[in-house]
Amino acid sequence: MGYPRALLAPDEDVVVDRHPHWKALFWPIAVSVLAIVGVVLVWWWLGSTDWSASLETWIAIILAVAGVVLLAWLAVAPWIRWRTTHFVITDRRVIFRTGVFTKTGIDIPLQRINTVQFRHGLIDRLFRTGTLIIESASDDPLEFDDIPDVEKVHSLLYNELFDSIDGEDGQDSTTR
Repeated sequence: MGYPRALLAPDEDVVVDRHPHWKALFWPIAVSVLAIVGVVLVWWWLGSTDWSASLETWIAIILAVAGVVLLAWLAVAPWIRWRTTHFVITDRRVIFRTGVFTKTGIDIPLQRINTVQFRHGLIDRLFRTGTLIIESASDDPLEFDDIPDVEKVHSLLYNELFDSIDGEDGQDSTTR
């Protein structure tokens, strides 16, 4: 599911539309698997004990509820956050949206961008991801983490900036 086209201006073209890299889901999934293994081990241990049937039933219900809550909290919620986070570059602006119930967003017009940088360490390089840093005219630099193919995105954004500046110069010279 890409960024909704209805939220774009007329004649605005999308250059890049990305979710954060899947590595952002690695730890939530790993912890969820460990939590599920823990619940199964306790359930298995519970089956080997000699407690009353009603007590075993209550403990089984508590374990099932705890397992569902853990799975929702540790895996489903991070996946939904990941899925609803968009990093979009158009021919006019950079758009960042995140959130499910409380949405937050940043729009940076291309004309206001001064500097575009990227940073990625060894692990990020192995996964072909990194942090994109955008410095605009009056704000502190904004860092966007876990951008897939960060070097390619950096290059595409720089090219859009160059085209945007080139377009401005072309328009100014024709209107004079």
